[in-house]
Amino acid sequence: MDLLRIRGGTRLQGSVEISGAKNAALPILFAAILSDQKSHISNVPLLADIGTTLKVLDSLGLKTEFHLTDHKVVVDGSNLASVEAPYDLVRTMRASVLVLGPLLARKGEAKVSLPGGCAIGARPVDFHLSALEALGAKFEIEGGYIHANAPQGLRGGVMKLPFPSVGATENALMAAVLAKGASQIQNAACEPEIVDLAVALRSMGAKIAGEGTPTVKIEGVAKLDGMKHSVTADRIEAMTYLCAGLVTGGSVTALGIEEASMTSALQILTQMGAKVECAKSKITVSSTGALKSVSFTTEPFPGFPTDMQAQFMALLTQAQGESTITETIFENRFMHVSELIRLGAKISTQGNQAKVQGPVKLSGAIVMATDLRASASLIVAGLIAGGETVIRRIYHLDRGYENIEKKLSGLGAKITREKEK
Repeated sequence: MDLLRIRGGTRLQGSVEISGAKNAALPILFAAILSDQKSHISNVPLLADIGTTLKVLDSLGLKTEFHLTDHKVVVDGSNLASVEAPYDLVRTMRASVLVLGPLLARKGEAKVSLPGGCAIGARPVDFHLSALEALGAKFEIEGGYIHANAPQGLRGGVMKLPFPSVGATENALMAAVLAKGASQIQNAACEPEIVDLAVALRSMGAKIAGEGTPTVKIEGVAKLDGMKHSVTADRIEAMTYLCAGLVTGGSVTALGIEEASMTSALQILTQMGAKVECAKSKITVSSTGALKSVSFTTEPFPGFPTDMQAQFMALLTQAQGESTITETIFENRFMHVSELIRLGAKISTQGNQAKVQGPVKLSGAIVMATDLRASASLIVAGLIAGGETVIRRIYHLDRGYENIEKKLSGLGAKITREKEK
């Protein structure tokens, strides 16, 4: 098992290329199930979750090739021989439930293990199932598996989500593109990753309108071609590096990312006193001195993303005064608090609210990553902690960040990856 060793106190400076978004790449790869032809997907990040996804596709009978040099994946969907996504493959990744919609759409049945992943909340699959039931699917949950059937094929319908769930929107969208007739997703998630999936599906011949709004309309087609698509840039990765630069008093430019995908978070940085400069496919965040305290609430897009909450909490340990963070998306997403406190942070929590006092002097310590974004928050904190910080259990980190230690080293950070002894 690997660990990260960080020696804090170095001011970060420079530019960093942002990889393709994990949260966009996963559903797009699963969407390749919908066609019996070859799909060509570029700008795919080299991550543990991507590797798991390719193994799931291979287990279904599809053939996958990952061309590492140019981050391109080719998926041959001509031999979809199985409809089962087994526990051994999907236990580490919640996004694996996204095979459900494509398998139902193409084969009329699916057997999918209830997924695993980060322990940050229940994330029930109920929203997924109720949406697909509106298209005529029937479900039984037995032995830890979702058994799905649509023997007459899926038919168009109105899917009204009780919450704008990203995953449920993606499953509903992928199922509806091959359903007979017209469908509508109401209270749909509006995240940029949803838009990217719709663009990818349209490259296959799908008829979709309204992506990025709460109402998405789909006209089912009889057959889809293979896709040709380049995955959008990872806004969460970009903001992580921008926070890392700011917390060290430096200036970092994220390359290949658009302002529109990060507006809410950039507004918070501006309120804190950072200098934010946006150009086409480029965002620079620079320190102007002391940071100001702020308060924000995590919300579905276009609100502040829950996936950026932990990194901002680490940043706020250096802001003047008391900041308040209210988490409304996941009930267990303050697990990084205890580890930040080990570094010297002054944070108190009550229910879904955390109060951060700053600025405080952090000191290096041995800490443990509890989930993907918690890992990133510990890195942000470790970059300014005096002495040495050691972050253990970084396998979480490798699920969502490609070569993070190399990218941070390129900005001047003193960070190394080592094998645990």
